[in-house]
Amino acid sequence: MRVTAIADELDCHPATVRERLHRFNTEGLDGLGDRPIPGRPPRLTEDERSIIIALARSDPPGRPVRCPDGTLEAANEAGPPEWTLDTLTEAAREQGIDVHRSQVRRILLRERVRWRHPHSWATSTDPDFAPKGRRSSGSTPTRRRAPR
Repeated sequence: MRVTAIADELDCHPATVRERLHRFNTEGLDGLGDRPIPGRPPRLTEDERSIIIALARSDPPGRPVRCPDGTLEAANEAGPPEWTLDTLTEAAREQGIDVHRSQVRRILLRERVRWRHPHSWATSTDPDFAPKGRRSSGSTPTRRRAPR
């Protein structure tokens, strides 16, 4: 059979078929097996990576939560109120995962998980909070900068 016919039948690229034919011609049947993947094998398992991602998506134990009576209480007063790379690394180590801060960062960036959450200062539950006043009128001219 021709290379393209073999590739169609095996549902692979013709270059893969050519590579395997050359390896078979030089090494025999041993050349048809898969070669080891280059590079260092991953240190963390998929389960460990999943635990780190789940930690980043969960509420930190020190974050205050509003109770039905209006008071704020945290699940763990000594825990971190927000996730940082350092607190995520520490929480992962408490669960038995030997990981470094830079590795946590790479995992979260690769999975596009946000561990930093923006805080809105526009609203508050404080009764003494005074929101910003109205914006100036649209007809108010803007100040022009003097040319340099």
